[in-house]
Amino acid sequence: MEFDWSVIWPAMPALLEGAKLTLIISIIGLIGGLFIGLIAGFARAYGGWITNNIALVFIEIIRGTPIVVQVMFIYFALPMAFPDLRIDPFSAAVVTIMINSGAYIAEITRGAVLSINKGFREAGLALGLSGRETLRYVIMPLALRRMLPPLGNQWIVSIKDTSLFIVIGVAELTRQGQEIIAGNFRALEIWSAVAIIYLVITLVLSFVLRRIEKRVKIL
Repeated sequence: MEFDWSVIWPAMPALLEGAKLTLIISIIGLIGGLFIGLIAGFARAYGGWITNNIALVFIEIIRGTPIVVQVMFIYFALPMAFPDLRIDPFSAAVVTIMINSGAYIAEITRGAVLSINKGFREAGLALGLSGRETLRYVIMPLALRRMLPPLGNQWIVSIKDTSLFIVIGVAELTRQGQEIIAGNFRALEIWSAVAIIYLVITLVLSFVLRRIEKRVKIL
């Protein structure tokens, strides 16, 4: 079969709409995941026995199960367990990205916070700052800079993970490509276009993140 470029152009509006939804899901999910990850990460780094182990159990469960299983559990299993609960595909996708990225960000946070030299903490305390103030004004600004590269990588992973939400009918980029192929049967051209769009998104994001990392790099 010859590659027909003319097939791609009529499909681009739908594919770009799917790409837009992919980015929206990944951004909202990553913001929520950052909140979850910071809480769980600090619980692992500075929490007591109970909070440390609760965070550890959460992290191990999420990291130990595939994201496609997680989204199907949220979308199909939870409404069966709680009949009054109604979850639409978009919400299920966003919540799944939140908890999945949150587990990985928790370990990123723990590693970044614990990597800061103890001398900074001691210096903050010596200046009269409380333990909480030292953490907020001294440790966190340094830790966030070290977290930036792995956070960028997690965002890229989350963007690609949205393709798995095809199983619950979310109209993201991969789903849009599948529906277009169902109508024109031009799998080679459409899947090539989908792959190129994903590649462009991740390359642009990688470039922007590298520029930001250079500006905030700890010398």
